[in-house]
Amino acid sequence: MAYSLSPDQAEALRQIGVWYRTRATPYITLGGYAGSGKSTLVAYLRLKLREFDDDARVAFCAYTGKATRVLTERLREQKVPRRSDTVSTIHSLIYTTSETASSAPTWTLKDKLERDLIIVDEASMVDEAIWRDLLSFGVPVLAVGDHGQLPPVGSSFNLMADPQLRLERIWRQAEDSPIIEVATLARTSGQLPVRQFGFGVRKLDKSVAETGQNVGEMLENWRPDLLVLCGYNHTRIKLNQAIRQATGAEVVEPQPGDRVVCLSNNRASKIYNGMLGTLTSIGPATNDPGQLWYEAEIELDGEDYRYQGVLLRAQFGATETARDVAVMPTGLRPDLWDFGYALTVHKAQGSQSPKVLVFEERSAKMSDDDWRRWLYTAVTRAQEELTVVGVDPEAEGVAP
Repeated sequence: MAYSLSPDQAEALRQIGVWYRTRATPYITLGGYAGSGKSTLVAYLRLKLREFDDDARVAFCAYTGKATRVLTERLREQKVPRRSDTVSTIHSLIYTTSETASSAPTWTLKDKLERDLIIVDEASMVDEAIWRDLLSFGVPVLAVGDHGQLPPVGSSFNLMADPQLRLERIWRQAEDSPIIEVATLARTSGQLPVRQFGFGVRKLDKSVAETGQNVGEMLENWRPDLLVLCGYNHTRIKLNQAIRQATGAEVVEPQPGDRVVCLSNNRASKIYNGMLGTLTSIGPATNDPGQLWYEAEIELDGEDYRYQGVLLRAQFGATETARDVAVMPTGLRPDLWDFGYALTVHKAQGSQSPKVLVFEERSAKMSDDDWRRWLYTAVTRAQEELTVVGVDPEAEGVAP
């Protein structure tokens, strides 16, 4: 390693080591803010394991294929994994799948897991059922995530709600990153000044005419490497319409090439709430006189498989996620997808993109803590460039 651990990292490493050696509890949780050195600590941990358990077999995993690829790149950069280690999605780690031409794929929990330690990245995305399955193997689990982010949507289960270990000091190296500077301001104050923070990282005043021109150009030149985030569903719908028109869509109906986002979980089809993809084919479902459904194929971001299934027509462009969806004559329930050019911040949890455009939108129901988490989650989706559009907190009488 190029530099030594900070005091809080060293203490966290010590406690993880004690936990692993004693197996006092089935799992331990580690929360860390953006820039606090979670990845570095995990790398140190893997090296440290060699000192007292040289034969340890570690399974690194994440909830999505895209997150797994990011994790793989990070581990390789730090030359961490050993030949006995694995890096995969949680699903491929603990389940086997079988599929026939006449039925949907089925997932079966493996009988055993030949691992000595499981390290879960982005652990706040893990739902209660999968967490229970993970623990069923009796292998110690280290769950790592960011406790500054929003809690998972639609669930009271959150591994990062109160992590046992915390990294809250930002590394000096990370402090030089303009995105980390913005993230720290968002998390601590919930207010971002209107200014240029660094190359490609800025906040624009929405009341200035030039801002509208800048945003219009960004939407007109939309590419898949741009993630557009907002707070309200009606804003999301308008943004999706604007971007589709700018990219040449001539009809309201979804078409091959459209970006889409999943709004519901379907374990059999390996899709989850917030998953992004691109339509490769879509058309009317067979035996559908009421024109209620689409049959579609979707190329999923970061995954090595494609989704094939039936989508609810009425969900596209709807302001709310459908409830009590009717079952099809075949007995299957259609999946819920919508246009995915623009997302609410809640739906973007777990996603990252090279470029992010954020429209600050605070609900009247949000507490100050809710708002700080919302804004922090939004800006930490950016990997390289970030544009935030909102009010100037220094203007008299203006609130975020």
